[in-house]
Amino acid sequence: MAQPSTRILDHIVHLTPPGSLAETSAQFRSLGFTVAPGGTHADGLTANALVVLPSGVYLELLTFTHPVSHYPPGSSAHKARTAHPWANKQPGWIDFAFLGNSGTPSIAETINQRASEDGNGVHYDKEVRGGRKREDGEVLEWLISASDESHRGVLPFFCGDLTPRKLRVPLDPPSNVDHANDASGIAHVRLLVADDGFASLSKQLNTVLGAQPISSGPTDAIWSLDDVILAPNAATGTGEGHSQLILSLAQSDEERAYVRERGASIYEVGFVRYAHESGYLMATYMKRSGRSPTATADVH
Repeated sequence: MAQPSTRILDHIVHLTPPGSLAETSAQFRSLGFTVAPGGTHADGLTANALVVLPSGVYLELLTFTHPVSHYPPGSSAHKARTAHPWANKQPGWIDFAFLGNSGTPSIAETINQRASEDGNGVHYDKEVRGGRKREDGEVLEWLISASDESHRGVLPFFCGDLTPRKLRVPLDPPSNVDHANDASGIAHVRLLVADDGFASLSKQLNTVLGAQPISSGPTDAIWSLDDVILAPNAATGTGEGHSQLILSLAQSDEERAYVRERGASIYEVGFVRYAHESGYLMATYMKRSGRSPTATADVH
């Protein structure tokens, strides 16, 4: 049986504080993104809105439905809320997902077999069911597999659809993927890590992706990822049309402070924009270390 791909970028998770999803959605709209409605997850603990890109990758604007204080101490709901893998994450970019499958062959078993051969300590838990109820009542189901909590946010989790992916990622109507800023795909996801974690994390990412970096040096390693859809006549990534995963050693004072505060984590997400009238590519780099997203642009 053919081994499943473990380097297809599916979505990037952006956390917003409880009660502020509408505010964050407005902030993303102000940056030229179209924000589509999401729904409430099956556990009732989180809800989301979506920024769907023509490449098929999307941003998940996520919020907890209530703060921890909402739940009675000792209750099952309180325990579930405090045990959630994102319960202690700060607002901003917190995690990213690669596309899984319906369970056969198992993504977790595929990666764990590689890890046993590589001997670098990577372990993915067996797939578990998850889901979400859309605002229109449609019920979505999927399988999730993730690494241990200490690696969440730097090693991707996997999301494999049990219901059609088009229900989870609404590319239709076309207005969902028509962004005023001409965003068409992800250029890169950039992770920051401290000095003592760069070498080991680089090896672990090799195991998870099942591929070596296309470029590697003492301070950066770059892997080529696959988008779910390569939209015809649209710029959906960098180079040959692929997104990139970049692991960088924190070097500037700002970067070192970021890692001290948040640990190894996503520092930057790059978007590819296509200027139809002149045909040039513009990569927009968005950082989110506080409450408001910020963006800068470079022309290529």
